[in-house]
Amino acid sequence: MSLTPAARRFADVLSHGFPDPADGPLDVAALRRASSAGPARGLPEVARVSDASAPGPPGAPPVPVRVYEPDPDGADGDRPLIVFCHGGGWVMCGLDTHDGLCRELASRTGALVVSVDYRRAPEHRFPCALLDAYAVTEWAAGRARELRCAPSRVVVAGDSSGGNLAAAVALMARNADGPAIAAQLLVYPVLDDRLETASAADYATGYFHTTAHMRWYWEQYLGPEGDGADPYASPVRAADLSGLPPALLILPECDPLRDEGRVYAERLREAGVPAEVRVERGMFHGFLGGAGVLPEADAALGAAARWLLEV
Repeated sequence: MSLTPAARRFADVLSHGFPDPADGPLDVAALRRASSAGPARGLPEVARVSDASAPGPPGAPPVPVRVYEPDPDGADGDRPLIVFCHGGGWVMCGLDTHDGLCRELASRTGALVVSVDYRRAPEHRFPCALLDAYAVTEWAAGRARELRCAPSRVVVAGDSSGGNLAAAVALMARNADGPAIAAQLLVYPVLDDRLETASAADYATGYFHTTAHMRWYWEQYLGPEGDGADPYASPVRAADLSGLPPALLILPECDPLRDEGRVYAERLREAGVPAEVRVERGMFHGFLGGAGVLPEADAALGAAARWLLEV
């Protein structure tokens, strides 16, 4: 399969100047510089955007968050509360790079969105990012009524490595009898450290995000002593997926991670968990950044919003 012409142009723009492991060893600082810019296009209007901090996990510092309120004065207490974890291989990106996507979610759903600025690898390896994300989820869920959200409509969401964190938060909440999670929105999520699927081979290069990039990100996240088989690192490797919240997985067709998403959805279904998969033909890992440019990105966001409104 190949990218649509518009997606090819967009992927090539993203690839230009972005460090490629084929050209030599990757450097954390260079990757962060290359990924530091937020979206250049116009952003959806959101009534109120505010930066705050949530209590971190025990022994760790507070976690910076950004809160998006589409209608702070008209909220009736029944809106969803979305805890969003950004992608970037657990190494790069942050609140600013994913500002547009969080605005899209808030604007399209009327939900309050809490974006998590978790600690990044390699300075802070697994499970630091996960523990930060879980702490913010606990904090947000505990304040749902104060935030004029429905405690029964708490959603975890994320793209790429953020999708990994969202899925792991859902697992941790189930195992620890933690906050009730109503749904999980997983956008081209990272779910398996092994990278042994057909799509990891078929789309290994030439589609912006490469399999070699992903292997390097895993090395940074886990470190030399890390265990990729830990289900909180690789949710697809969890022995039991029963009792998890319903999931929507948005998977680009031309993505090394596509098939691990499909496997995870199938395993959720086998465990009795409703799991919907939306495969976006001719799209690549990161395509939602093309909202307003790629019709498929807008269609996927619309589908995600409709699904979230049913939570």
